[in-house]
Amino acid sequence: MSLKKTISLTLTAMICFSALLSFPASASADELPKMNVNAKASLLMEPVTGKVLLEHNAHDKLPPASVTKVMTMLLIYEALGQGKIGWNDTVTVSQHAASMGGSQVYLEAMEQQSVTDLVKCVVIASANDAAVAMAEYIAGSEDGFVTMMNARAAELGMSDTNFANSCGLPAPGHVTSAYDIALMTRELILKFPQVFEYAKIWMDKITHKTARGQEDFGLTNTNKLIKTYPAATGLKTGSTNEALYCISATAERNGMQLISVVLGAPDPGTRFGEAIKMMDYGFANYALVPGDAAGTILGSVGVRKGDVENVNAVIKSQVAALVTKGKSTELTKDVKLADAVNAPIRAGAKVGEVIYYHDGAEVGRSDLVAQGGAEKASLKDMIGRSAQRWFVSVTKAENPCGMGACP
Repeated sequence: MSLKKTISLTLTAMICFSALLSFPASASADELPKMNVNAKASLLMEPVTGKVLLEHNAHDKLPPASVTKVMTMLLIYEALGQGKIGWNDTVTVSQHAASMGGSQVYLEAMEQQSVTDLVKCVVIASANDAAVAMAEYIAGSEDGFVTMMNARAAELGMSDTNFANSCGLPAPGHVTSAYDIALMTRELILKFPQVFEYAKIWMDKITHKTARGQEDFGLTNTNKLIKTYPAATGLKTGSTNEALYCISATAERNGMQLISVVLGAPDPGTRFGEAIKMMDYGFANYALVPGDAAGTILGSVGVRKGDVENVNAVIKSQVAALVTKGKSTELTKDVKLADAVNAPIRAGAKVGEVIYYHDGAEVGRSDLVAQGGAEKASLKDMIGRSAQRWFVSVTKAENPCGMGACP
């Protein structure tokens, strides 16, 4: 039997086995069964709340192979979002980038590719040469980009991580952990969900553009879950002799996303099967309950000496609670508003806070902000407003029943 066929059968068996797993839907988080994962380290996280649902050796410092590229992808999308680079920019491949081994799309030195096509090569095909080419384009050198990677890791609280390159090829001291991988994956998919546009593509192509002419080159997604697990949305695989088989897998079902990290699995089938097993566990046992949508009006606040008398208080960001299936999905809230604010006030300024509870425990909070702004009222406006209030008060005093007779 060929190695390829053996791996395929192993993966199929893992998927079938995971489908048979059952867990008590009404159990609390503390009562849910522990799960043995056949890998050096693993972790399951719900990204909106950041809650860890399962973990095994989650802070062990291990080589991540090409899962490194989650951070590379995050910095690429941040550079695009900041306007530092553009999707249609042309990148000239350096000799250094073209020299990368391992997973690659065989870019040649001085070959020119668009940012769009290089990003496709990184996300879909896990191409080391494309990752380094993008790193050099953003930072001027791969070393400069690695400095950016480590700085961003520190900002995210990735205390188990040290990057030595942008693609994940073996290098001394190039390590991270299952927990840290979940952190950077969470940042990427929540801030840049458009990454899924490429991560869910099974096959695509680029065109090599060299002095010899143009030639199409096929891209195949390294993440086999895209074809075998209906809920799969991405994201990044990796393997080297040292790291063994790794993945940061993402999936979504019924409005809830999950991140499943596996490091150091013994073979490709086990890597995918264990990631599926953890995600099936999460989907079977948890649900994400959203609070009020961002922009929902939860009251109004008076404006002192403003050109308007009050401003609406709206939710700045939506809160969601992760609840165990079988329990109540009702959220309660406590709205706290300022008594009044002084003009001028800008739209988006904080005017209060809303706190959400589930079963009496706080599950999240959001600022309440002014829906619109208010300028200082002119003296004429203030005199006119005072006169109007005086007139209304006198009218009510003289005729408390209005225009009709009192009963």
